[in-house]
Amino acid sequence: MNAPWTPHLMTQRDAIQAYVCDDWTAEAIRPIIVEQGWSPDKVQKGGLRGAIQALSVSASPQILLVDLSDTPDPASEINNLAEVCEPGTIVIAVGQVNDVRLYRMLMASGLHDYLLKPINADMLRDAIGQARTILHAPRAMDTAPEKAPCSVAVVGVRGGVGTSTVATSLGWLMAERLDRTTAILDLDVHFGTAALALDLEPGRGLVDAIDNPGRIDGLFLERAMVKATPKLAILSAEAPISAPIVHDGLAFAQLQEEMRINFETTIVDLPRNLLIQQPMLATSAQTLVLVTEFTLAAARDTIRILSWLKTHAPQTNVLTVANRVLPTGQSEIAQSDFEGSIERPLDFLIPYDPKLVVQAAKVGKPIAELGRTSRTIAPLVELSQRICASSEGPDPLASNRRGLLDRFDLKALLAKRTRAN
Repeated sequence: MNAPWTPHLMTQRDAIQAYVCDDWTAEAIRPIIVEQGWSPDKVQKGGLRGAIQALSVSASPQILLVDLSDTPDPASEINNLAEVCEPGTIVIAVGQVNDVRLYRMLMASGLHDYLLKPINADMLRDAIGQARTILHAPRAMDTAPEKAPCSVAVVGVRGGVGTSTVATSLGWLMAERLDRTTAILDLDVHFGTAALALDLEPGRGLVDAIDNPGRIDGLFLERAMVKATPKLAILSAEAPISAPIVHDGLAFAQLQEEMRINFETTIVDLPRNLLIQQPMLATSAQTLVLVTEFTLAAARDTIRILSWLKTHAPQTNVLTVANRVLPTGQSEIAQSDFEGSIERPLDFLIPYDPKLVVQAAKVGKPIAELGRTSRTIAPLVELSQRICASSEGPDPLASNRRGLLDRFDLKALLAKRTRAN
């Protein structure tokens, strides 16, 4: 609710709908609706519950005016409205309770304004005028980013090699050190740790995207993503393991595409099982960071994944990163033997600093933020700079990515699946 919306996307919605609790309020609102050039029939009885019931089966309007007078707990009930209200709808509430705490809670829930009854015509005109201004204002994200867009997939060859640690650290460095608007997408919907590493509640955004991929757009991201810093946002989940989420990958591909449009840097924390099941998630990235470690099992899986990438994503720039590197002689496999087995030198080595890792986990911050003087951080800084530098020139993947999405035709597939359901 209440996020600005690109005007041409709103043309299929009603301009306004109002759900009131009494005839007096309806009669007070209708003349103002008519002044704006809208039909008085858009004012209906039903209040908040009527609005929730109606919008659960129909499209949301551009502006929604809802009466809270018959709602015993409006601060709680308004969350139910948010569940059925599409992103971009601006909500104006009216009610009888004059309480600053209620006002603050309603504003925090995403309402545009709260007006007291009896309705003051001038105040309602002002509220509607402000809403229309927001609807037609250009979004900041619509302007071309100053920096070349950069898309990264971070994949661990095995569980426990520190993939999420690398992904969150890269996100923080690109946002805070390189001053890029950055999004982290953690695609492990049941056991993802990206939000946990940043001491954030993941919310339901990612699960909602999987359930309703047709609703994914820039404004969905604004509503669903959780801010870690002014320039770093995350989309993650902790879906219950008692209810496994089954998906076909369309939502993830759609999310990637929208993030590339709305952020200068997109980092996908990509579980290796999804790498094989959904090749488009890797092929659509400019750079794939393959995180490994100096163990026999990791060497075997690094060989296998590099071979798979050579066949299925030959255009993707692959960087190999050895994480949690121990002093010489303490690793299961020596660096020279590891590089000989994978038939290529490692691009980056990240020394293991157990004290830094423990401290970062305790305070819920990425190691890149806490360990500025640690030798663990220097390779991560260099890695982030190299990734961004590779995106500054012409993007050799742009036409390839578009061709891939055109072949899949995400919108058509989503529409087809909706009809099938």
